[in-house]
Amino acid sequence: MRDVTGRARRVRAALAAVLTWAGLLAGAAGCTSGGSPDLGGMFGKQRAPEDVVRVSPDDGSKGVRPDGRLRVRATEGRLQSVQVVRSQDAQDTPVPGHLSRDGRTWRPDDDRLALAARYTVDAVAVDGDGRRSARHTTFTTYVPDERFIGYVTPENRSVVGTGMIVSLSFSRAIEHRAAVERAVRVTARPPVEIRPHWFGRDRLDFRPRHYWRPGTRVTVELRLRDVEGARGVYGLQYKTFSFTVGRSQVSLVDAAAHTMQVRRDGELLATVPITAGAPGTTTYNGKMVMMEMLDVTRMNSRTVGFGGEYDIPDVPHAIRLTGSGTFAHGNYWSTPDPFGHVNVSHGCVGLKDVRGGGSDTPAGWFFDRSLVGDVVEVVHSNDRQVAPDNGLGGWNMGWEEWKAGSAVN
Repeated sequence: MRDVTGRARRVRAALAAVLTWAGLLAGAAGCTSGGSPDLGGMFGKQRAPEDVVRVSPDDGSKGVRPDGRLRVRATEGRLQSVQVVRSQDAQDTPVPGHLSRDGRTWRPDDDRLALAARYTVDAVAVDGDGRRSARHTTFTTYVPDERFIGYVTPENRSVVGTGMIVSLSFSRAIEHRAAVERAVRVTARPPVEIRPHWFGRDRLDFRPRHYWRPGTRVTVELRLRDVEGARGVYGLQYKTFSFTVGRSQVSLVDAAAHTMQVRRDGELLATVPITAGAPGTTTYNGKMVMMEMLDVTRMNSRTVGFGGEYDIPDVPHAIRLTGSGTFAHGNYWSTPDPFGHVNVSHGCVGLKDVRGGGSDTPAGWFFDRSLVGDVVEVVHSNDRQVAPDNGLGGWNMGWEEWKAGSAVN
């Protein structure tokens, strides 16, 4: 029995030694809360990584607002590396940033955080003794309940006339107009000064001082995503599109003479007989930009406040000039022939046509030679000037007044 007992003591001692070294090795190789080995003070105690590398917002934070400051800071030593990744819409994007001159603080180049995103931060700091501390943190940003978008005129990759105005109509009233204005950039090649103007709180237009030069390429950059347009309402779009300015065509309608002079690049193409608005339903004076072109459309007087005076289901060669319902269009129903002689319309500019629309009629000829963005200017009508916000009527406003409509100024 004594021999067996002695053998048991020796086994227990050997087992204790194995467990002691296993514990030391586990402490050296295992993952601790600090991510650093701790050999029980054999080589000096190292501070926990969260005490050495501070990350803001805190690890695991949720609903961080876009103005929450993202910072990485080394409390001692310096930052050796910082990598930040933004995950949004199933796409990972590196977040560029820079270190302070002393190497102790990192901040993103853009201080504003994206909404509805997950940020991952991996940072390594090194102290004066060469010891490294690493942090891995994550946080998520605020997911807004309400969004807004801007509906843009003209269409992407379109070819337009020299009078085109870039117009954004917003889905929600904008309270923070300066912030939204800064998020929209309109540039041209060849370069030209382009300025914005607000009409109310839901529309923002851009134009140069004079009509665009033919051949100009205009680029519109919308950086509205995560921009707060109103309290708790954030933009959704982040896109770029462009359009090209075609040839110059400006048509001058003389309501008193019942004519329209069509000029292409300054040269007179033709003088077309027209009929303008009759007394009591006169045509607006001023510059109007072609907004849309329809081969055929229905015109009902009830939609423009004239009661039941007319309902024509097949108006040919219809070109919209204002948002309130002014068109240049074909007219096949007026008798006797009023074109060039008398004004009989309800405010539109009428050109002679046939039912179904003829390509060899004055209306067909004009339609085939027109582009969205072309200008029609009406003079000598017994009416007021068209409002700058009626359609794309911004050319009826002086340049200084136009520039004064910027929220940034």
